[in-house]
This record gives sequence, structure tokens and C-alpha cells, in this order.
Amino acid sequence: MDAGTGTGKARSSFGSPKAVYIHIPFCTNKCFYCDFNSYVLKDQPVMDYLRALDREMALTVQQTPPQQIDTIFVGGGTPTVLTPDEMEFFLASVRKHFPNWAPDIEFTMEANPGTTDLDKLAVMKAGGVNRVSFGVQSFQNTLLSGIGRIHNTDDVYRSLENAHKAGLHNLSIDLMFGLPNQTVEMLNESITKALELDLPHYSVYSLKVEENTLFHTMYQKNQLPLPNEEDELQMYLLLMSRMKEAGYKQYEISNFAKPGFESRHNMTYWRNEDYYGLGAGAHGYVGRQRHVNIKGVNPYNEGAAAGLPRLEQFTVSAEEAMEDFAMVGLRMLDGLQTSRFEDQFGRKFEDMFQAPLERLLKQGLLVNRSDGDGYKLSEQGVLYGNDVFGAFIGHLTLGD
Repeated sequence: MDAGTGTGKARSSFGSPKAVYIHIPFCTNKCFYCDFNSYVLKDQPVMDYLRALDREMALTVQQTPPQQIDTIFVGGGTPTVLTPDEMEFFLASVRKHFPNWAPDIEFTMEANPGTTDLDKLAVMKAGGVNRVSFGVQSFQNTLLSGIGRIHNTDDVYRSLENAHKAGLHNLSIDLMFGLPNQTVEMLNESITKALELDLPHYSVYSLKVEENTLFHTMYQKNQLPLPNEEDELQMYLLLMSRMKEAGYKQYEISNFAKPGFESRHNMTYWRNEDYYGLGAGAHGYVGRQRHVNIKGVNPYNEGAAAGLPRLEQFTVSAEEAMEDFAMVGLRMLDGLQTSRFEDQFGRKFEDMFQAPLERLLKQGLLVNRSDGDGYKLSEQGVLYGNDVFGAFIGHLTLGD
């Protein structure tokens, strides 16, 4: 997707977003580490929510009519807690409001093992979903129960088998490391079992103890037996080496894919490109305008009945957009392209970030891209990514 120029007006003249994010906030239960905008399904007004979502889509496309859509991503929560009938209604709603799909559209839906039977997966396939990302997290049942997951490893294999039966083969699984009581050996076993599945894509995240979670409460009481920093580093190094040996390209800090199976939707975020954001608590970014939706289910439903269900909407300054470009762009292991930066902002990247750029290159945390068009993390830089990203905050070279 082509980036626009420096002003919001010029940028939006390149057209509407080609990517759509939709949030389904319902879950069977709340995992102990989760601070996402999600709510336990029991007694929730699911159909009212789906109708409110339909209305937000209608109002959104009136305001910013869609062109061809390249990627759709349905996240949560757990979108696959919807019943087949609810799923059918929801997918028909998406198709109605965003009808012009690219021939090679990537339509991803997040799923939890154990929430996808053959009937539901068939409805998803018929509704246009062609990529499913399963939240597996671990292949040890003791670790799964210890983080509040309700599935077990048998559910994982059954869910993947059903997806293949339904004709869904572009599959991804999430794994986690740095979990309470997890050892390097346990992660190694999970990686082995994951790679035996021969899937096109894997995402692997380190546990972060977030506020307003059970784990945060336990951590404050010194009741959370986390691996030490050295073990966590060994886990990440092991992960990178095993994935590389198995022929997967690490294309982003936490993501590995066979060639051609990178998440195109997530690339939208990492290139700081526009996207529609729909649903409770969803974020959107259109023409240098960022918005955040109302979070709670009933408040969102009421908000959508009255108009666009916005919690807040604000213009992103050119300076902030430049910082975002640097931070998210460097998450990709191919790095950021300075030509894209110049196209988008009409300024040279080196002029705007002279001090942090010189320091990071000197420290060996950044290196030049092989084509000369930009910068990327070095092998050492990958291990200290957060330090690199943070170096671009508040260090713009302002002036003429």
C-alpha cells in the first residue's frame, strides 16, 4: 500500500485504508495474563453487539468509503466463541459493508483450540475466512492450566485437524515463553511439537505482566514463579535458532513464516499504514486521524446506536507519526525503508533522527539494509529491540 505525504489531507488523498481490523470482545474465560478488552461470554448480549458492529461498519463506510480491501483481521477476545449462526450473521455483515475484496485477500480470524468444531469452521470458510490463528501458547497441559487456558493439547490437534478438513490450510499458532514455572527444556519441547505440525506461520511472544490481571496481583505478592532473565534470554535465542533451522524466516521480532506466508495484515501496522478499526475498544488509523472506540459491550452498543461509538479521536502530529514509523518499522527484521519515510513525510529520515541513528549505528544495534534503502536491527539489536525503539521517542531533529 502506498503511503501518503506529510499532511493528513495529502495522505488521505491516496484513498481509503486497504486493511480492516474488527474486534469481537467475548471469551469463554479470562486468562490470568490477559489485559485485552475482553469479557466472559456468559450472559453477554452477543447478537446486540453484532448488530451494533454492523451499524458501526455502515457509519464508517459512509464517512470513509472503502476501496479494494487487501486484508481483514478479526481479533478478540475469542471470535470463535460465536455460534455458527452468529458467525454467519457477522461474516455476512463484513461482506456487505466491505464488498470489494482483493482476489488474494488475506482474511484472518483468531481462534482458541476447543472453540472451533467442523460446522463453525465451515461457516468461517464459506464467509471468506482463509487464515486462522490459534492461541496455543504451550504444549504442556500443566503450563496451560497455570496461565488460565481452558484447552489442552488434545484440543490443539483436534482443532487443527478440523481446520484442514474444512479446507483452511493457511494456519498459524501462537506460543508463549517466560511463563511461570516454564523451563528452557519445556519451551524446546513445545517448539518441537509446533514444528512437527509444519504450519506456514508461528508467532511467539514473551509473557508481559500487565496491570489489572491476576498475574499482576500475584507478582506484587511475590507469588509468580517466573523464569530468570538469563533463562528468558536463552528461550528467545533457542526459539530463533530452531525456527531458522526449520526454514522459517523471522520477519518480525515475534513472528516466523515460510516464504510468502508473512501476516500481511500485521505488516500494515508495522509500515504505519492506515486501517479501519471496528468494534468495542478497537483502534483505527485513517488519514492521520487515530481513534479509540468505547470499550464496554453495553456502552459500545449504546454508542453505536447514537453514532460512531468513539471514546476519543485525535490527529496524530507529523512528529508523532515519524516516531511511530521508526518504532514499528524496525520491528520488521528487513527493517524500515527511508524511501517510504520520504514519500510519507517529505523529509529525510537521517535529517529527522540524526542523533539516535548515529548512536545506534555506532553501538552496532542498527545496520544498513543491504539495498541501501534504510536500516534494520542487527543480530544484537534484535535482543535489545525495546531499547532501540525507545531511542526514537522524543529525539526528533526539529527545525527547517
